[in-house]
Amino acid sequence: MPRPPHRPPCPPWRPHERPSRPRPDHRLRSRPHRPARPRRHPGLRARQRRTAGLPRGTRAARRDGLPGHHRRWPVGHQLRREDRHVLRDQRRPVTDRPARFYTAHVDFADGALTGVELTGTRAWLQPDGTAFPPTSTATSTVAPDPEGIAVDPRDGSLAWTSEGERIVPSDGPALLGDPWIRRATTTGASTGQLPLPPQLHMNSQEFGPRKNQTLEGVTFTPDGRRIVTAMEDPLYQDGDDPTPEHGALTRITVHDARTGLPLAQYAYPLEPLFATPPAGSTDTNGVSDIVALGDDRFLVLERASIYSDNNWKARVYLVDLHGATDVLGRDSLTHTSAHPVQPVRKTLVTDLSDVPGLTRVDNVEGITVGPRLPDGRRTVVLVSDDNFAARQVTQFIAFAAHGI
Repeated sequence: MPRPPHRPPCPPWRPHERPSRPRPDHRLRSRPHRPARPRRHPGLRARQRRTAGLPRGTRAARRDGLPGHHRRWPVGHQLRREDRHVLRDQRRPVTDRPARFYTAHVDFADGALTGVELTGTRAWLQPDGTAFPPTSTATSTVAPDPEGIAVDPRDGSLAWTSEGERIVPSDGPALLGDPWIRRATTTGASTGQLPLPPQLHMNSQEFGPRKNQTLEGVTFTPDGRRIVTAMEDPLYQDGDDPTPEHGALTRITVHDARTGLPLAQYAYPLEPLFATPPAGSTDTNGVSDIVALGDDRFLVLERASIYSDNNWKARVYLVDLHGATDVLGRDSLTHTSAHPVQPVRKTLVTDLSDVPGLTRVDNVEGITVGPRLPDGRRTVVLVSDDNFAARQVTQFIAFAAHGI
């Protein structure tokens, strides 16, 4: 996710075990990816329904597999209140409270989003049942940096992601904290952690994830058998971040929900940055969330910014995994000596900048699908993160979409 400049760094969480890292001489050369312009699917249309706000500092996230997800709504039925989970996107000790999530009611009436109400909060817990401690340089501990949350449609339990940490000073030891995917109950109690492909572990060399550009989105497939995650931006060895001149390739990973093991991985083509950033900025484009429509079809949210201008762009794509190359185990997606990679197919559903009546596009970071409207269209709900900044807002934005 984009961060305000000069945000103080935090030391990392260190797992008990970590796969071996490639040595510096194992780094691979790469070149920028230039994706073809995605086509707009003629059967997909999105229309703004309503916006609603939340208190400042609340990370807008979403609940996948919500009770209304599989309901068939009869014609003329008034859509009622739907439950969601809302993630607090902050690394302690930005405040004195531990990493946590909220429950919320999202109200739909007469086919429109009419309100959002926070109804409770829970702390994420460690395996021993205690809250995660604050960051400590003395013990090389890093608090979680929650980014994605999803609900298992089979039993209502949760999966959530944290971005980890990577601090590599020029004159001292590196502080590394791996990103993670964890399982939890609805009370926040830990029930396990999924193993990551080796390429997604942090490294003091320029191999693996970049700082603050790791696991951003997580979703369950509708049958609950798969957990799917999306990296925000490319690994070092997969090429440079998107710029106005070129896009990039990042990775979508499919896990077995029962065993947690990675089953497959696919290259996802990111769009170029939509505007020229100031010199020295870290502005780029990346995946901020993903929600499953089936085993192989997803909605993916790309979000970009020119942070100094508070200028944001958010686009939603329909993504199909059919025909894409399984790159699980491949160190680099762009190395010229490897077999060519066929990325996933994507089709533009909507660019929020082009939506009539939507006067503001902020830092949109979450997406989910909700109940169907009486006319058969599917509700799609987007949410934003205000970065605790006075000039930004937290919004829920609802659309009605054909063809999903």
